[in-house]
Amino acid sequence: MLICFQFASAADGINNRGGQSLTGVTTSTLPLKVALIWSFKTGMEIKSSPVIKGNRIVFGSTDEFVYCLDLNGKLLWKYKTDNSIEASALILGTTVYIGNLSGTFYALDLTSGKLLWKLSADNQIMGGANWWTDGKKTYVLVGSYDYYLRCIDAATGKIVWKYEAKNYLNATVAIEKNDAVFGGCDGFLHVVNITTGKRVASTEVATYVAGSVTLENGRAYLGDYDGKVTCIDYLRKSIIWSFKNPDKEIPIIASPSILGNRLMIGSRDRYFYCFDKSSGKILWKRNTGNPVDASPVADSKNVLVSNMRGDLMLLNQADGSVLWTYELGSPIIGSPGVSINGIVVGAQDGTLYCLGAPILKKTKK
Repeated sequence: MLICFQFASAADGINNRGGQSLTGVTTSTLPLKVALIWSFKTGMEIKSSPVIKGNRIVFGSTDEFVYCLDLNGKLLWKYKTDNSIEASALILGTTVYIGNLSGTFYALDLTSGKLLWKLSADNQIMGGANWWTDGKKTYVLVGSYDYYLRCIDAATGKIVWKYEAKNYLNATVAIEKNDAVFGGCDGFLHVVNITTGKRVASTEVATYVAGSVTLENGRAYLGDYDGKVTCIDYLRKSIIWSFKNPDKEIPIIASPSILGNRLMIGSRDRYFYCFDKSSGKILWKRNTGNPVDASPVADSKNVLVSNMRGDLMLLNQADGSVLWTYELGSPIIGSPGVSINGIVVGAQDGTLYCLGAPILKKTKK
């Protein structure tokens, strides 16, 4: 029997980072041993992080298709879009929301793959959507390379408001209470009130902020293109702490996972770092052997890391020791997803892999 481990989700919305605040934490236990369970081949490389709801896995490929598989790797449906897909999906109720590099944003039926509605931005969409509700209506929020964050009526596709940044937006917006918090290529951390679409605060932090931020209790945690990791009180616009490797200035593309007092994030300098989230002190770091662009997934004790060589590894959160490694042999850009059948991850070779706890074979007496 395979181990069951799934992301916690906020209400009925599921994205590739486990909920609205994008903490990257699963409430179940990651397996201490893994083997290849199945694989599924698409037409081109996979940069989109897979998202799982119930018995369905949804992801995009640069072959321009949105795919929906069951937990055994069987294709249930696929939908042809008009350009490559690098963004991850948001699954909200029975609807899939996903954008592509032409700037088209799609709402698809999760059961059938039927198009419900679509809208067009003026430039590419690379980041996934997030969601928010006032109790009466539900909205999805998504950024674009046309500099705009859009708030969209989830049911109709009607744009409620647009907020303009000063450069590209290429990550998933994080949400806490009524605030949408995100970075961009303008180097600012933006805070927008979701009910009004108006700016609450903005703080300059870097040259570029390429990845999504993680939120917890009024603080935002993020990496940036200058190689820094920063903790910010995002409403007071005050930097609590910031870490930068004194010997290198190598970009951080990944988003962090936070659990307890640990903040965990990978870098293109090949290291995976674990910080004390209150002080910014490095608790430990692990050389993974290759740049890390994919965001981690953490459970209560361990953390799943993947790199650009195609290695998956499970590290102990206490000291960074390696519990296991598995070599896919193809670079991993998107973060892994989790399902009842195991760890699901896409690679540059165009294959979605499912790894799970090995099934023991019965021996003959």
